[in-house]
Amino acid sequence: MRTTIVAVTFLGLMAVACDSQEAPAQPGEPGHRVSFTTSSGGSARLDVRMADSDAERARGLMGVEHLGEHEGMAFVFDEPTTGGFWMKDTLIPLSIAFVDGSGTIVTVREMEPCTSDPCPTYGADAPYVLAVEANAGFFDRTGIGVGDRAELEEAGRA
Repeated sequence: MRTTIVAVTFLGLMAVACDSQEAPAQPGEPGHRVSFTTSSGGSARLDVRMADSDAERARGLMGVEHLGEHEGMAFVFDEPTTGGFWMKDTLIPLSIAFVDGSGTIVTVREMEPCTSDPCPTYGADAPYVLAVEANAGFFDRTGIGVGDRAELEEAGRA
């Protein structure tokens, strides 16, 4: 009887330990929106998943096989940063726009998937507090570029 209790307890502890070592979950469904406005009056919107913790930012869109035409991910930082992004284990090509504290796009880059180590990094030309990833070519297709405006909002707002 004692051997059975010890074995069951050990198996239970192992299950908890294994469960806590799992890879981070895939990003959730888009719950926010980034609205872009060009200097010429054009506009575009992206429904975005949020990455506002270190773990979420590290995971990003790794393993994601498809984004809708107007979907992406917003990486939110509490303070201006100059850190770069990489595409390690990201399966789809992406565009990224870096946005400063005043809501102005300071850099737009195209990024390619990478499985090698090390992968290239993609940085901004100035400090930023928001980085927005979308399908490759999104910013070119919509006419959004450096100097244009970006605003992050909850998806329910108009």
